[in-house]
Amino acid sequence: VSKEELEAFDRATIRGSIEGVLGGLAISLPASFAAHRYWPAYRALPIHLKALGVVLIVGPTWAIQTERRGVEFDEAHNWKGVGRQLLDSARAREDAEWANLNSSDRFKKWFADHQYKVILGSWAASMAVAGTIIMRDRHQSTSQKVVQARMWAQGLTIGILITAGILTHSQREEATKHHVVDHSWRELLEVEARE
Repeated sequence: VSKEELEAFDRATIRGSIEGVLGGLAISLPASFAAHRYWPAYRALPIHLKALGVVLIVGPTWAIQTERRGVEFDEAHNWKGVGRQLLDSARAREDAEWANLNSSDRFKKWFADHQYKVILGSWAASMAVAGTIIMRDRHQSTSQKVVQARMWAQGLTIGILITAGILTHSQREEATKHHVVDHSWRELLEVEARE
């Protein structure tokens, strides 16, 4: 790997970092300002907790977009020739398999491919919904409301985790029935030997 390639990779990841931070700020700052304007409980929070809310959105968007730009750079500059053809044919096979799945199987496959995002998203959504409902109770202190919202969110998340476990188990059973061994390395060697 040359110094120029490393510098180009650095530029790509720095671009991703900037995009991620700006994207996270574009989401978190308006949300924070809106919450501050319309939600008295949020107004009462200390500034460092409000900043934490912004950081909890900006941090993941920064990391994800930086990684995406790095992977895009890697695919565009390092995967060429036979290796690229094999990756493209594998993607085409996956797309064809996806097109042949029914709605139920598509949902299962999508859930399996994105289960951690679904678990994290369901936790965040359940926390927001539970927090919104519980914060209306005037008979509890703020700390009691936060604990209760967290408990509801944890309960709902446990339900999602159980569902994810069931789907993962069924997929493992399916995988053992249709055990597929990846021999793409052999294909790569055969094609290179022919050339």
